[in-house]
Amino acid sequence: MNTNRKATRINLFDFTTPQMRTFHMTWFAFFLCFFGWFGIAPMLKIIREDLGITTDQIVTTNMVAVGSTVLMRLVIGWLCDRIGPRLAYTWLLVLGSLPVMLVGLSPNYETFLIMRMAIGAVGASFVITQYHTSVMFAPNCVGTANATTAGWGNLGGGVTQIVMPLVFAGVLSVVASESLAWRYAMVMPGLLMLLTGVAYFRLTQDSPEGNFKELRSQQAGLQAKQVNGAFVEACKDYRVWLLFVIYGACFGIELLVNSKAALYFADYFDMDLGTAGLIAGLFGLMNIFARTLGGVFGDQFGARWGLKGRVRWLFMALFVEGLALMAFSRMGTIPTIIGSLLFFSLFVQMAEGATFSVVPFINKQALGAVAGIVGAGGNAGAVAAMFLFKKQLTGLEWPEAFLIVGAIVTVVSFSVFAVRFSPAAEAAAQAAHDAAMDERREAELTGSPARATA
Repeated sequence: MNTNRKATRINLFDFTTPQMRTFHMTWFAFFLCFFGWFGIAPMLKIIREDLGITTDQIVTTNMVAVGSTVLMRLVIGWLCDRIGPRLAYTWLLVLGSLPVMLVGLSPNYETFLIMRMAIGAVGASFVITQYHTSVMFAPNCVGTANATTAGWGNLGGGVTQIVMPLVFAGVLSVVASESLAWRYAMVMPGLLMLLTGVAYFRLTQDSPEGNFKELRSQQAGLQAKQVNGAFVEACKDYRVWLLFVIYGACFGIELLVNSKAALYFADYFDMDLGTAGLIAGLFGLMNIFARTLGGVFGDQFGARWGLKGRVRWLFMALFVEGLALMAFSRMGTIPTIIGSLLFFSLFVQMAEGATFSVVPFINKQALGAVAGIVGAGGNAGAVAAMFLFKKQLTGLEWPEAFLIVGAIVTVVSFSVFAVRFSPAAEAAAQAAHDAAMDERREAELTGSPARATA
């Protein structure tokens, strides 16, 4: 849906405008969804022993948790176009909190697998986050807004690696049973998701002008046809599917590392649960600034070189990401593995921010569909990469699997140059950027807070 009155700047300490309330609610909701999604990861060593399952079965549950999100991201993108991001996020948070809280009831591998599949649905929250900020922020800062909300949300993947072992230890001190401790520990992220779902419904709106339901009340009969048609148009655009692959090569690899890091450090570097979780958490904590940098540079490259500039920056970030992952796979000491992890983390997250500085310009009439398809690519990429880590299938040790994934990412980076825009699209994007900057300058000159942030 096209909307006016988009924010032309990001004022982090403003909680009064609908744009900035949305900004803060989207990243916080995504943070908690990520927390619930990967809350189980740092406790997998304990769960493996408790349920009597193998490492390959653990890899399968990781694949299912990430893979189930692929379909859900496609659906949620369509839902955002249809019912609006406010209702989509509210229902996802409320319903998604249930399997997070109930995963502890799993008595065996089969039940645990099903529960992780259900939990995977909350990963679709990313699409709503990107959709909601895209309709709230103007072209001059939309890349930064998208990258920051997604990056701060992705922090959940790092924070959970640090916090959940502490939660587990706290519960263990009360129940005195590892088998019970990991089960009760998962109630905390699920309950927070439930409460945030209620808050999202009360504190946000679909667009700067209001909620889609009211705005579309005069043309309800036409809406379904428009949304369905827009989804089909998005599916026909080759650039959407290129970005699907590209996002799989960055966010998909972040998901891979989030799900593997703690166990990788524990098994290959003989670390205890707390230390492995702490070091793995550093990877996710880089999101506090790294993904934002990807969006900031995307906006700056776009301001100087147009949409071509955004694409060139995406190539640069993705190419270095691939090289960094290959370097990570070759490290054999704890200091070098930490250093290479942080360097890789910087570029994989910047590549994600760069991708979604391009996405809002592909098809504004089908923003939800485009965001959903591209977002699903992240999960598809993670699932594809995880096959390399099934030792019974490939015979590969995990360091060799990481090396191959890094090489694939490096090759995929060259496909970025096939994402092209017509001269008309370039001109329209430049005009929108110039208009946003004029509005921002006018607001700053008049000293009007409302004009400056809305």
